[in-house]
Amino acid sequence: MEQLFTTLLIPLFIGFLLGGLVGYLALRAGALSSSGAWAAALSGGLIFGLGRLPWAVLLLLFFVSSSLLSRLFRQRKIAVSEKFSKGSQRDWGQVFANGGLGALLVIAHVLYPAQTWPWIAFAGAMAAVNADTWATELGVLSPSPPRLITSGKIVEQGTSGGISLLGTSATLLGSLLIALGAALFDPLLSPATGLGILIFAATLGGVAGSLFDSLLGATSQAIYFCSHCQKETERYPLHVCGTKTSLVRGWGWLNNDLVNFACSLVGALVAVGVWLVL
Repeated sequence: MEQLFTTLLIPLFIGFLLGGLVGYLALRAGALSSSGAWAAALSGGLIFGLGRLPWAVLLLLFFVSSSLLSRLFRQRKIAVSEKFSKGSQRDWGQVFANGGLGALLVIAHVLYPAQTWPWIAFAGAMAAVNADTWATELGVLSPSPPRLITSGKIVEQGTSGGISLLGTSATLLGSLLIALGAALFDPLLSPATGLGILIFAATLGGVAGSLFDSLLGATSQAIYFCSHCQKETERYPLHVCGTKTSLVRGWGWLNNDLVNFACSLVGALVAVGVWLVL
């Protein structure tokens, strides 16, 4: 019992304190809503407490870099913000969509401490959500209009499923950042046993997850229409103008949060698959 208290409960307590601090600071900075701050305290507390420094680094790399990018050129992004389901303040759904799988994986890491797959999967999941966020935040700044990933048809900036050269480049860079962080702080591997493979697996997982996100956005994600603004949007039930939106394509239950979770899941699966093959 004493060993359990020392090895698990104390780190968890410290982890939740740190998670709560991050959530509070993000709330004050406007990066999270109140529900998002509570969700960050819970998921972040599990990852900080059970995963310690290596897991915390990847989560913070994602959160800090994505929060900074969401504020970069904010004025230039206002024109397309009406298309997104939510604003720059992340709520509990967005937090769990991006970090919920990581919280489950860190529990698997505690249950199977000698296994490498939870860490590889976590690196792939974080790489995917970071890649997708970077693609969204930087892709809307592209000087050329995006094209739908399924057909190549030119679409408006911010359209779900639209990709561009700038956005795709951001996808790669965002994924690579997490992969490099995973290699630098890897808790299980030595330089001679596969850090290069880890970087490749996590990067590929991140890119694959982000592209899968775009594929769902172009095919299955719920997309609505505002009759007042005559624009498609992810927002439901009301558009930014206050007009009720109606479903025009996709599955009503598949919102952006579920698409983001699927993005992280694909990133984790691809990273582990590449790792096992190589």
